[in-house]
Amino acid sequence: MKVREIMSRDPACCLPTDTAQKVAEIMSQRNIGSVPVVIDKDSRKLVGMITDRDLCCGVVAAGLDPKTTRIEKFFSAEVVSCRDGENVSKCENAMQDHQVRRIPVVDGEDRVIGVVSQADIALMETPEKTSKTVAEISRPQRPGVAA
Repeated sequence: MKVREIMSRDPACCLPTDTAQKVAEIMSQRNIGSVPVVIDKDSRKLVGMITDRDLCCGVVAAGLDPKTTRIEKFFSAEVVSCRDGENVSKCENAMQDHQVRRIPVVDGEDRVIGVVSQADIALMETPEKTSKTVAEISRPQRPGVAA
């Protein structure tokens, strides 16, 4: 099975200059836990991912004002992505290896065209395989290794 068959298409994206509040509103409205960060709305070129945890731990816990704080310092620029023509198993292995629950799908020019979530994969897998994936994604980090 190919990634294009299970991915969510045309996902909401945000810009590095967007405020934490704006990104949190996107997450709330779409009921999602992460948003791809793109260089601009026209190109949709992927430059990072921001999660609800990034907002909580980086902005809220630090006492910063979400209405004025831009996300540019809080999103992860080292992003694992996949292509829509790849096999789902490759995407699933990347989730396990990098311990991420969502992977943006990009085209040949690194433009965001979709997102694959752990839930998308779980819906197409056997319970045993899903259990393995969840266990690998959720395992404790080794000391000194960033998530």
